[in-house]
Amino acid sequence: MSKGKVLLIGSNATRIEVQGGGFGATGQYLNETVVPAMAVIAAGYEIVLATPDGTKPHIDPASDAAAHFEGDEKAYARAKDFYANDPSMNQVRTLREVIAEGLDNYAGVFVPGGQAPVVDLMQDPDLGTILRHFHERAKPTALLCHGPIAVASAMPHAREFRSALIAGDVAKAKEWARGWQYAGYRMTVFSATEEKVVEDQILHAKIYFNMPDALTAAGGTVTTTPADFEPYVVEDRELITGQNPRSDHPIAERLIAALDRARAA
Repeated sequence: MSKGKVLLIGSNATRIEVQGGGFGATGQYLNETVVPAMAVIAAGYEIVLATPDGTKPHIDPASDAAAHFEGDEKAYARAKDFYANDPSMNQVRTLREVIAEGLDNYAGVFVPGGQAPVVDLMQDPDLGTILRHFHERAKPTALLCHGPIAVASAMPHAREFRSALIAGDVAKAKEWARGWQYAGYRMTVFSATEEKVVEDQILHAKIYFNMPDALTAAGGTVTTTPADFEPYVVEDRELITGQNPRSDHPIAERLIAALDRARAA
């Protein structure tokens, strides 16, 4: 018997704006999606995948490698098979559908990264509705890597906040962030120095803002590890955030523990 449903929020973005005009290719990271999902299922919960348009997330090719599974080819193969074939990854709902069906049906929510959430999820009003529900009821809310930027969607003016960041107007961004439910929360997110590696080696271009500065402007208390790509998870009240792809297993453990605590209570 299932312990309950966990909502997995995916992105539909396939490109991200870069400085100087134009776009770079992006997507959702494979390990960040499937490692926590598989762990949650193994712990006795169900996964329900939802995206803004109801189609399956695009996996960033940069993440489609055994290197993101500690070089374990068998783990990589299991992950690819799970994403391709497991029913939980193929019965995709829209965010509006899960809202209409009733958010009380869900015990927790998880948002993986890759740069994709920076494009659509951080300004999606339906995700804002979902996150406000989970916040008001103190339900476990976990976000990984670039995923934590999606908490901006819970702002009253999320789109304006993002536009101000792209324009480089931090003062205006702070104004648009007023009333944000996560102001003062401790959190982590993909660091500026980690972002530079992606910009230099994958995008070959710079994006308009880094994640720690954005969440700090919003009112979050953001910390990251001094060593790039070391696992790091921060938990504050219902919010659980992980810094980078290598935080996939630790954040899964923390999310499952939080779900079990909430269920026992």
